[in-house]
Amino acid sequence: MEIYQVGGAVRDALLGLPVQDRDWVVVGATPDELVAQGFLPVGKDFPVFLHPSSREEYALARTERKTAQGYRGFAVQAQSDVTLEEDLARRDLTINAMAQSSDGRLIDPYGGQADLQARVFRHVTAAFAEDPVRILRLARFAARFPDFSVVPETLALMRQMVDAGEVDALVPERVWQELSRGLMQARPSRMFEVLRSCGALARLLPEVERLWGVPQRAEYHPEVDTGVHLMMVLDMSAQLQAPLGVRVACLMHDLGKGTTPAHLLPRHIGHEERSARLLQAVCQRLRVPVDFKDLADQVAREHGNIHRSAELGPQALLRLLERCDALRKPARFDEILLACECDARGRLGFALEPYPQRARLQAALALVLSVPTAGIAAQAQLQGLKGEQIGEKVRRARLQALAAWGQDTGTDSQA
Repeated sequence: MEIYQVGGAVRDALLGLPVQDRDWVVVGATPDELVAQGFLPVGKDFPVFLHPSSREEYALARTERKTAQGYRGFAVQAQSDVTLEEDLARRDLTINAMAQSSDGRLIDPYGGQADLQARVFRHVTAAFAEDPVRILRLARFAARFPDFSVVPETLALMRQMVDAGEVDALVPERVWQELSRGLMQARPSRMFEVLRSCGALARLLPEVERLWGVPQRAEYHPEVDTGVHLMMVLDMSAQLQAPLGVRVACLMHDLGKGTTPAHLLPRHIGHEERSARLLQAVCQRLRVPVDFKDLADQVAREHGNIHRSAELGPQALLRLLERCDALRKPARFDEILLACECDARGRLGFALEPYPQRARLQAALALVLSVPTAGIAAQAQLQGLKGEQIGEKVRRARLQALAAWGQDTGTDSQA
């Protein structure tokens, strides 16, 4: 029995990056032999075991044979005579097909170390084409390692996979899993660039694909192209270390611009409502968590109003807070504002510009929440008021507070 460290841990160590997870391959063993040594079997599709003390994953060396379309259509063989080289051959990219022995020796039969140095993604064998998830994984790696490029042979193979309908066989949960991980990488735009370059984005997210080539008003968007703007917004969300829900909202906030009638371009009147409708369908299709969908909906509907919020007077400002449900969910409102900042700064020449709307609306919400509603309600009850009458008293107090605050900050308006 021989044990080797494999995959991402070897790759990241060679790149000088911290190693998060370690995976191991066991050559020359049987499941019974590992169980006898205290390993806990956990694999459903092939033999994977948890180490009795470290709880790290140990998999028996295995080969795979394609049996049906999609990423589940494989027959796995994990006999004790499967070699390490055979196991590495079934992996996706050369940079992930390296192993390290217990004495530190690097086993690199497919040139992964050279491809690391050249900063390229290259498939190991033609078997790459058998698993459409690999397209998503490669795109995700591009977001994590943005200075890497896809070699022409691998890109051509990916295009063939798309043309053959392999991407269409992906289940929504797996698509969402890979997209969400890619969104959290250093440069999310690279993931979408790779998916576009092979044609996969048009099959997985046609609502996003159609944004490229759609013009916007240059006085607001010097980058003009809506797709280019979207990529800048996503990269700004990474720069500002936004959580996943905010990045999803950034991805979907302008979907409606892709359906603006040609005769109305470059203006996009009503795109907010169209974006909200489109993102509902996308979230349902990809099984996006409800909290993320609701956040994206609010950002799509209100980002224009939030950008223009300095022009709003007390009544319009309070209505904005109410529509965003900010009084009940202030933490989510902070996320809405962060997504809007990403949108505003994700424009050509605006990356370093301040976004005062965020701090101003946070201050406005804090002021509204500080209004002593319990005392106002109690006093109103003593006056014989009930129900909506009490609510109106509270609302007037909030408006008065906002009006006084607006005068103090010099931003009062009749809007």
